[in-house]
Amino acid sequence: MSDLSQIVKAYDVRGTVPEQWDERVAEALGAAFAQVVRADPDGEPAGDRNAVVIAHDMRETGPGLAAAFAAGVRSEGMSVIDTGLGSTDLLYYASGSLDLPGAMFTASHNPAQYNGIKMCRAGARPIGQDSGLAEIRERAQAMLDKADAHPAGEPQEPVQPRDLLPEYAAHLRKLVDLSGIRPLKVVVDAGNGMGGYTVPVVLGDAVLPALPLTIVPLYFELDGSFPNHDANPLDPANLVDLQAAVLEHGADLGLAFDGDADRCFVIDERGQPVSPSAITALVAVRELAKHPGSTVIHNLITSSAVPEIIREHGGKPLCSRVGHSFIKADMARTNAVFGGEHSAHYYFRDFWFADTGMLAAMHLLAALGEQDRPLSEFAAEYERYVCSGEINSTVADQAAKLAEVKQVYQGAETEELDGLTVRFPDGAWINLRPSNTEPLLRLNVEGPTKDRMTSLRDEVLDLVRR
Repeated sequence: MSDLSQIVKAYDVRGTVPEQWDERVAEALGAAFAQVVRADPDGEPAGDRNAVVIAHDMRETGPGLAAAFAAGVRSEGMSVIDTGLGSTDLLYYASGSLDLPGAMFTASHNPAQYNGIKMCRAGARPIGQDSGLAEIRERAQAMLDKADAHPAGEPQEPVQPRDLLPEYAAHLRKLVDLSGIRPLKVVVDAGNGMGGYTVPVVLGDAVLPALPLTIVPLYFELDGSFPNHDANPLDPANLVDLQAAVLEHGADLGLAFDGDADRCFVIDERGQPVSPSAITALVAVRELAKHPGSTVIHNLITSSAVPEIIREHGGKPLCSRVGHSFIKADMARTNAVFGGEHSAHYYFRDFWFADTGMLAAMHLLAALGEQDRPLSEFAAEYERYVCSGEINSTVADQAAKLAEVKQVYQGAETEELDGLTVRFPDGAWINLRPSNTEPLLRLNVEGPTKDRMTSLRDEVLDLVRR
């Protein structure tokens, strides 16, 4: 008997295969998903949207899990459009452009033995614990607990294969015109993930007209065993090969995508990382130029420079909790033009409020290609403070430790939107928040100087770990 509480997380399904879940579980999840998405969140009928669109990444278990999920959907009388291989943002494009609920089979940056499902309603609207995922888990668990351990019905509707990669690429090309930029040499590290599938079509000349880009590919071969390095660019160790290749080829910049290619990290011409906060601010400026006065979302761990720059360019910054379901909900509620997170997730109103690292990369290429300065000089305009990056600490009692740290800093300005944030008069701040899935506290620190950031970081870590 499978315990779905072990794999159904705050925003998606994630676990090892076959130890924690398998095709039998996928079929039950598919049937439960179909039952939930037949009606929109207000309980109104979904009209003629009697289909679900699915995609999977390059992991070996993806096709089997996707097919089993499709069988569960079809057992509920809904049809399935299978786009086959795809990135997560390609699935969001499919859900948005076809106005259908969708399911993406991926474990993102997790190791090879993992797989998962990211689900959305029609129009790429997010599904999280509070917006349908808990109900899907409960319904699927009830099916699995039955003696036969299978959904009740038999598949009725056919599976319709459909290749949406060219349409997805054409849509992105319409949103950001790169045809007139100066020539740029770009090293792209796909990490053996889905960037190796999408980059040649979006940025190359495989389908669409050539752009003034020279793409130097690194690990474009699709391989879910990740033979070169983990497809997690958030870990600096996984950027080493890209940094070396940028210097070796004299490239203008480097781009690193995670396993399902919905996040994009940037390396400048010196081989140094450009922070996701700087990219958030840069893209925000471009979007505000097109849509003056708009709201731009940032999460509470992005640099203080982000809301400062948004205000300086006439925008309205709005701070959101960490996590895509919170960001997307805030964007839809405020009709925000753009949103960015410290983890290199970037959200666009022009992309159904969904996240796409590829579109963020295209904005960066356009901005860099429209002027003659190197990226390091250009990006420095958006880097005003010194950040620690995220540091994890294992603790026995998350709540007790947070209370202890709050007591120590009781004289400073505090807020508890997501964990504990403490702000100091000199502009330094800390955020300490609990993990949803592990006994960890995650620390982020920012200061006006490196010395201030370092001393504050060490002070808080001493409190957390003693």
